Amino acid sequence: MDVMTAIITATELAHDLAGANPPVLLDVRWQLSMAKAAGAPAFDGRAEYAAGHIPGAVFVDLDQELTSAPGKQGRHPLPDLAEFGAVMRRAGVSAARPVVVYDGGQCWAAARAWWMLRWTGHPDVRVLDGGLPSWEGELSTEVPSPAAGDFVPEPDAAGFLDADGAAALARSGLLLDARAGERYRGEVEPIDRIGGHIPGAVSAPTTENVGPDGRFLPAAELRDRFKALGALEAPEVGVYCGSGISGAHEVLALAVAGVPAALYVGSWSEWSADPSRPVAVGPDPQ
Repeated sequence: MDVMTAIITATELAHDLAGANPPVLLDVRWQLSMAKAAGAPAFDGRAEYAAGHIPGAVFVDLDQELTSAPGKQGRHPLPDLAEFGAVMRRAGVSAARPVVVYDGGQCWAAARAWWMLRWTGHPDVRVLDGGLPSWEGELSTEVPSPAAGDFVPEPDAAGFLDADGAAALARSGLLLDARAGERYRGEVEPIDRIGGHIPGAVSAPTTENVGPDGRFLPAAELRDRFKALGALEAPEVGVYCGSGISGAHEVLALAVAGVPAALYVGSWSEWSADPSRPVAVGPDPQ
C-alpha cells in the first residue's frame, strides 16, 4: 500500500465534486462507546446522516460494514472481504473513480474506511480533514441511489499485521502504539482485560498527530514527529491501538508524512485477551 493519497480539504473537495470525475462520498460517522452516563442515548451515526450529510454521500456503518463481530480477534476485526466489496459496490465505489471518506470530525472512523479501501487495492482514497464540521456547503437529507460500482477487494499482505507479525515487527522494525500514554504504560485500562503494551512497541498517541482544531498537523511537522520516533530509519513500520480504529488514524498520519505503515487490526483488544502473550508496562518499550 503506497501513500499517494491521504487527506483532502473541504475547499478541495468542493472543487472536485464540481469536476468531470467527482469522487464517491462515504459518510462514516461513528463514536466509540465507553461507559455511558445513566440514561444517555447511544450515538447513532445513521440518524446523524439522515439529519444532514454532504450531498451525494452514502452512509457506511463502521460496526456493521467495516468490521465483523467482536471475538477472539478483537473488538473490531476485519469484515468478510466479499461482503465489504459488495457494500462498496452498492455505494458506487469503482476502481477508476476517486473516493472521499468523512466522519464527524475525529477522523478515526474515516481513517478505518480509508485504510480498508487502500489496503484492498483502491488507488485513490482520501479523508476529509476535519470531517463534516469543516464542510461549508449545504447539507442534504436526500439518500442517493448511486449506480453500482465495480470495486473488487484485493488485499495487500504488506499493509496488514496479525498478532505474530506485530510481535516480530516490534523486534525487527518499529511498532507504534497509538493509544493514550497512560494505557500504554498500564496505569489505566478502561476497556480491555489488562493494561500495558506489546513488548518493544513505542508509545505514539494518535491524538498528537492533530492540532487544537482536530485537523492533521502539516506534513512537515508530522514527518519531524515520526522521525523523532524512528519511523524514517526503520525498515518497516507498524501501528496498533485498542481495536484497529485509532491505529488507522495513525497510519493515515504516517501517510501524510510520506511513511508507509501496516496496521495490526486486532490490536490490544486481541493481544491482551490472550494470557499467553507477554505484556510490558511502564514508559519504556521493553
